[in-house]
Order: sequence, then structure tokens, then C-alpha cells
Amino acid sequence: MASQISGWFVFHVPHDSTWIPDNIRHQIAVSDNELADEILKMTDHHTLDLFTNGIPAEQIVRAEVSRLVVDVERFADDSNEAMSAVGMGAVYLRTHNGLRLRHPLTDAERNTLIYDWYTPHHNALTDKVDLALARFGKCLVVDCHSFPSVPLPYESEQSPDRPEFCIGTNAFHTPAMLSGGLIDAFKQEGFSVRKDFPFDGALVPLKFYEQDNRVSAVMIEVRRDLYMNEVTGEKSNRFGEIAEVVHRLLMACTERI
Repeated sequence: MASQISGWFVFHVPHDSTWIPDNIRHQIAVSDNELADEILKMTDHHTLDLFTNGIPAEQIVRAEVSRLVVDVERFADDSNEAMSAVGMGAVYLRTHNGLRLRHPLTDAERNTLIYDWYTPHHNALTDKVDLALARFGKCLVVDCHSFPSVPLPYESEQSPDRPEFCIGTNAFHTPAMLSGGLIDAFKQEGFSVRKDFPFDGALVPLKFYEQDNRVSAVMIEVRRDLYMNEVTGEKSNRFGEIAEVVHRLLMACTERI
């Protein structure tokens, strides 16, 4: 399976980590039990394994820390980030249900979080895209996510009718052949799938954003109950099947771009 993945793919895994460094724990205002529940609900559990098992490390960029420390999928500047309106910019201030997550931070504390975790992550992603472009003349960033089967309170889309897969797109960087091909392929396999619902977009490093059409991007969101137990956080017996489907269909569709 993994051996068929082309070298011009870069897999971006932003929300798989559950690690909160000890020197940051004091910033978090909730109890240990509340924090464990927040991590269970907000983490895209096992997406590193789901999308990248067997993929060479040079094609993977995974956030080291939990998104509760820094969310590398957001814009660093809250003025550019829509989710900052609900306290979930690059540095989260609120929990999934709108309660206080963090004690008030100074500008210096926030800047340190960005410097220590956000900037190195995006530098690494940019470097890997640059490397793919130098070697192959093109790059596809696969933005690897999962989402809960029941909407969390912070989500803007609260419809209970959630597809099994969501294909997120960017108007500049997602070829219609890619997004349409993936949607058709998942449907042919018997899965429900929507474009840009319940989440939209696909991350591209700012260096290339809406400037370099050699860089393509697509977000693949997998509904968590397909591959894991959402109560325990453990993988289910369908994990291997779903991982194989994602890789096979992604490879088949991207051969045409």
C-alpha cells in the first residue's frame, strides 16, 4: 500500500498528538480529568497511523504537541483567523464547549508558544514542499484529519447528518479532478462523502499560498466512528480497512493530476 505513494506527496498531520509539555501545563486552567476529556474530544486520534503508515519520514510533517498547546492549522495572527472568535485561534483560550481552557497569557507567553511550536512546524512543512518541488516539479499536500460523529458545541456546522468522509478544498490549490475524483471514488466504495462539509479548506504553506499552482492540496477528514472507539480513543477492528481505502483511493485519483 504505502510503497505506491508518490514522492511528491507531503502528508500534513496537525491534530494527532496528545502531548502537553510539563512546562506548559500550568497555563491550562482545567483539572486533569477535564483536560483528559478535552484531549479525547479534540484530538484527531491515530491519524498519523491512518494516513502515513509506511510512508517515508521525509514526506510527513506531524505537529509534536497537542492542538490544545498550539494549533498549527490556524493562522498565527488572530486577526486573520476566524476561529479566534470562539477562543480557538492558534493558541486556544476556550474548550470545545466554550469554557475557559487557559489562564490569561501575556503577549510574551503567547509569542513563546508560537516561536517554540508553530513556527518550526511551518518551516518544516515549507521545507518538505520545497524539496518535493525541487525533485518532482510538483507537490500535493494531503491534510490529514478526522472528526467526531456528533458535532462538538464549538463547531459552526451542527447538523447531525455527518458524512463518513469529508473532502476539504481550496479554490486555488485543489484541482477539480482531484476533489471530484475522490468524492466519486468514495461513493463507489459505498461511503457517504461531502465536499467542504462539515469542514472546508486545505492547508498550504504561506510561501506558496495562492501563488504557486505547482502546489496542490486536499484535506481528507475521516469520521472517527469508522476507525476508532470514540469513548475510549482506541482503534477499532476496521482501522486497517479504512487506512487501506484512504491510501488506495488517494493514489488512484492523484495519478491524474
